[in-house]
Amino acid sequence: MQEPIIEIRGLRKNYGSFTAVDGLDLTVYHGDIYGFLGPNGAGKSTTIRMILSLVKPSAGSITVFGKPLSTHRAEILRKIGCIVERPDFYNYLSAYKNLELLGRLSGADVSKQNIYRMLDMVGLGSRATSKVKTFSHGMKQRLGIAQALIHNPDLVILDEPTTGLDPHGMVDVRDLIVSLAHDHGKTIVLSSHILPEVEHIATRMIIINKGKTVVEGAVADVLRDQDLEQFFMRITKESGKSDITVSL
Repeated sequence: MQEPIIEIRGLRKNYGSFTAVDGLDLTVYHGDIYGFLGPNGAGKSTTIRMILSLVKPSAGSITVFGKPLSTHRAEILRKIGCIVERPDFYNYLSAYKNLELLGRLSGADVSKQNIYRMLDMVGLGSRATSKVKTFSHGMKQRLGIAQALIHNPDLVILDEPTTGLDPHGMVDVRDLIVSLAHDHGKTIVLSSHILPEVEHIATRMIIINKGKTVVEGAVADVLRDQDLEQFFMRITKESGKSDITVSL
């Protein structure tokens, strides 16, 4: 039986009279690339911030690594790496120096061997001594993923990691995510509003809209049961959003 890494039951977040997340249930299993889909404002980022204990739920439960987040916060967060916004770096320092400094803040192994291992993992080993100001947006995203991995987390949460990338950069990051799961044994939660990004690489997925679950399950099952392109077009129309991408 697969080991649950994240279990969320009845999760709710209210901001005054506005309900951002409304009774959400989901399960992420060990080794999943879990796609978290929905238009902007659907509740994806709010849910991720609750998993990371950046936002307190109004109701419901979050269990991570088999333990309640509410009572094991520090222990759980040590095992999670994340990008929740566009990563920031010291632009006039090298990629290596950035990882060394930022790694020290998290108590990570900042040995030369480990830093180069992280840079090699994200395809930046040959640019270790280059200043970050010379990096493209896609390279900075990959460096951000290296930063999220520097302490060797079991779970990696990536909130819209391909935002602002050109098609080539999107493919690079997508391939990196697959490698992290398949070659390095990481469990990945990937938030996106781009259908093909999730459809091509995820093992399980959830689509949410207006804070509620629309569909959840194994990607193969969802694809068999739904015409996702038409499904997403309907959600776009119902939500009044125009930010969902259904093809590349």
